[in-house]
Amino acid sequence: MKRYFLVLMIALLPLFASAQQLRFGYFSFKEAFQSMPEYAVAQKNLEILRSKYDAETKRVEEEFNKDYEEFLDGQKDFAPSILKKRQNELRELMEKNIAFKEESIRLLKQAENDAYAPLKTKLNQVLQRIGKEKGYIFILNTDAQSVPYIDTYFGEDINTLVQTALK
Repeated sequence: MKRYFLVLMIALLPLFASAQQLRFGYFSFKEAFQSMPEYAVAQKNLEILRSKYDAETKRVEEEFNKDYEEFLDGQKDFAPSILKKRQNELRELMEKNIAFKEESIRLLKQAENDAYAPLKTKLNQVLQRIGKEKGYIFILNTDAQSVPYIDTYFGEDINTLVQTALK
């Protein structure tokens, strides 16, 4: 066992010796992403789409509320078969409205993914270019408190460099 450990340590010695030469970059993905000029355009387009879905949601809610009020006003005068028919119509309309809301949420999420995909690709290409130019072994994303400590002797803050390259 000691022999294997010794062989492993000897094999890893060059890696530890060259560790002093290894460098990495770190940046905030969120800050870089939001600094892109294309981000503002994508946000505006998504907001326009979101407002269209909101307007349609409001319209169908108002339509449902109007039909429901008419049902409540006339339910005492309806024959049992008409009452049951109107209840079923309201239930179907409510189910369609719920399905529309769920579908609009899904479509908005898909539109967001589609709008941001080219921006993420561009950002990743910039990061690869910077990483190669600077000779980094990796680049860390510091968002969401994922990296609580970075030794600045080995790591370099590249936020400004990334944002400049994206413009």
